[in-house]
Amino acid sequence: MIFYPTERTALFIDGANLYSASKALGFDIDYKRLLALFRTKGQMVRALYYTALPEDQEYSSIRPLIDWLDYNGYTMVTKPTKEFTDASGRRKVKGNMDIELAVDAMELADNLDHLVLFSGDGDFRSLVEALQQKGKRVSVVSTLRTQPPMAADELRRQADQFIDLAELEDEIGRDPAERPARDDPEDGPFEVEYEQESSEDLTEA
Repeated sequence: MIFYPTERTALFIDGANLYSASKALGFDIDYKRLLALFRTKGQMVRALYYTALPEDQEYSSIRPLIDWLDYNGYTMVTKPTKEFTDASGRRKVKGNMDIELAVDAMELADNLDHLVLFSGDGDFRSLVEALQQKGKRVSVVSTLRTQPPMAADELRRQADQFIDLAELEDEIGRDPAERPARDDPEDGPFEVEYEQESSEDLTEA
């Protein structure tokens, strides 16, 4: 990874996309280690984490993670998921955070030198180009080591630097031995919730 110590950097994390990538690679993200790693790479200004939340549930399986991140150095950006019924009568859940991430990146860009985007979504190619036109460096973190690759080719080509998530496993991966039991409310439920967020339109079982 190419970072400069004097750079003002910020992380923009598409939560559902990053989760899907790490799951496909077979490891869990340790968000404390992730933040610590990038704090050594430059002058960290902010780390933003984007995710949609079900609004009408008394308990959301992702809530413990959101609360932990909020108290441990991350800026949380959330919005309620939307439910709708498609033409075949199936109930679906939608929770796309692309617009929120793009708007924040453009608004914060003037105070940054280097933006790190954790997403492989090709829809962000235009955002990366716009940031580069403002004189900013943009790194994209995703992976090509899955089938199909999680990182869109057009996004990878547009970025100043592509960082394959698989290469970061030793530095930001969570030790499986430290993972709580699946019935622990601080860990197990995240998988179901994130799987629901991993695409724009999701069929609810």
